[in-house]
Amino acid sequence: MNIHIIQHETYEAPGAYLNWATERNYNVSFSKVYQNDKLPDDIDFIDLLIVMGGPQSPNTTLEEFPHFDALAEIALIQKCITAKKAVVGVCLGSQLIGEAYGSKFNHSPEKEIGVFPISLTEEGIKDEKINHFGSVLNVGHWHNDMPGLTKESKVLAVSEGCPVQIVSYSNLVYGFQCHMELTTEVVALLIESETDLLAKSKQYQFVQNPETILAYDYSEMNTKLFQFLDKLIEAYKN
Repeated sequence: MNIHIIQHETYEAPGAYLNWATERNYNVSFSKVYQNDKLPDDIDFIDLLIVMGGPQSPNTTLEEFPHFDALAEIALIQKCITAKKAVVGVCLGSQLIGEAYGSKFNHSPEKEIGVFPISLTEEGIKDEKINHFGSVLNVGHWHNDMPGLTKESKVLAVSEGCPVQIVSYSNLVYGFQCHMELTTEVVALLIESETDLLAKSKQYQFVQNPETILAYDYSEMNTKLFQFLDKLIEAYKN
């Protein structure tokens, strides 16, 4: 399997996504756009495209972030969807997938940073790729926005602070507003990048303090993510 990861910032690291691919001896390539890596022109080598998060939004301009070309990434996602590749978007990546389907992202009702439960919807419980998550699962969050929806898309999970946490756009295309890839190492990078997180934890209902976030054991959500990715690869093969 050939896994290609688009990474927007050093601190928005692939974490458990990379651990999963490495454990299975899959080939992993990157477009680290913060290092001015180019996006791939040829997608024939890609089996699974993973688009990571970032501080940007789909409407962020090149003037604001010269290394982030939203339109180019949306076009690449569209090419992969058309070619029947597997595609997973995380946070910003999930919003870009929605845009690739012609649906605009939205602001989430609440800012969420830390570990909070998501609940599977009826569609989520029916979805064989994620129903092993159980009805409720604690997962990572680090966002202000959420992906747009199409008529065909299905919301598979929600949280108290955000009504669109996991979306299936097709059998092979999934958007995760939540961050199940978080590890202690990735969390440390995110905390370092965040301005006044301690103050925000006192201001916002769904923002935890750095000490609480660092102390969490992320292994269960990582394991559940691995199972989802294994199921997605099987669906792609078939």
